[in-house]
Amino acid sequence: MPPTPADPPGLDLARLRAHLDRELPGTVRGPLRAELIEGGRSNLTYALTDGTGRWVLRRPPLGHVLATAHDMGREHRVMSALRDSEVPVPGMLLIDHGTEVLGAPWYLMEHVTGVAHRDRKTLAGLGEQRTATLGRRLVETLAALHRIDPAAVGLGDFGRPEGYLERQLRRWSTQLEKSRSRDLPELDRLHALLAERLPASPAPALVHGDYRLDNVLVDDADAITAVLDWEMSTLGDPLTDIGLLVMYTELAGVGGGIIPDAMTAPGFPAADGIVSYYAELTGRQAADLDWYVAFASFKLAAVAEGIHYRFQQGRTLGAGFERAGEMAPILARHGLTTLKEG
Repeated sequence: MPPTPADPPGLDLARLRAHLDRELPGTVRGPLRAELIEGGRSNLTYALTDGTGRWVLRRPPLGHVLATAHDMGREHRVMSALRDSEVPVPGMLLIDHGTEVLGAPWYLMEHVTGVAHRDRKTLAGLGEQRTATLGRRLVETLAALHRIDPAAVGLGDFGRPEGYLERQLRRWSTQLEKSRSRDLPELDRLHALLAERLPASPAPALVHGDYRLDNVLVDDADAITAVLDWEMSTLGDPLTDIGLLVMYTELAGVGGGIIPDAMTAPGFPAADGIVSYYAELTGRQAADLDWYVAFASFKLAAVAEGIHYRFQQGRTLGAGFERAGEMAPILARHGLTTLKEG
């Protein structure tokens, strides 16, 4: 069945509607329409509506998908497990592990009301006090995630905490090599230093893997209504999450907005404030934090190179991908500077 002209790229509405009518009969009542949600740089996210109901669908990107990098089953499983926890997540409705409907695995979830803050001007409009409150809630939600007993929510086998940092470094180096289209000597040097200085991890926890302000939804009362984008979640070293959040805070607005600038809004806590509040809430002291921030820089550089590779192939959807190639050198220098090697 050929796609209709109204179908966004990567989504065949006729096939999707037929599948939903079989699996969730009566859910979709009117003509199904879809729109690609801009802002993401990895998995594709679509808003669906039949004129009355609203849903959200996630699927991997088009073309050059690296193994394990866009795992629909992982996202679906962790959000299903966290449904009744302190960490707000959308309700999961359906997952399709096959490729017959959309050419790739996908899942459907409830629509959650809220805004993902990416823009400094919009966040600054809330005022310094509300922005500061939101920053604290962002840290509080991360601390709540790291306090969860994985076994108690059915995620005791969600990852292998032993050797987590070594495997993560190896994984992202491998992903980088599979997307490599140019020489990146500073990034290679950063990788070598990270391998030399690998720290000992604290007690393991559920790790989000890409925790930042624009991966949560916020309502009009400045409450976090959902944490999104769990494709990198696992059991591992919780300090990787705080290192990533610090890195995003330090580089907010870099690359002409490739890294969102919302965290530069007046009132949003600085990196040291984020770290100290997290330590207060969890009792975890962020030892070797420089390593974790530098690792976050390396990891994001590998992601950016994957996006740059797909863009060169003409396999990205939405705006902003044309500048992804600028990010790896910037991130490599930030990582080296953090390690006092820049």
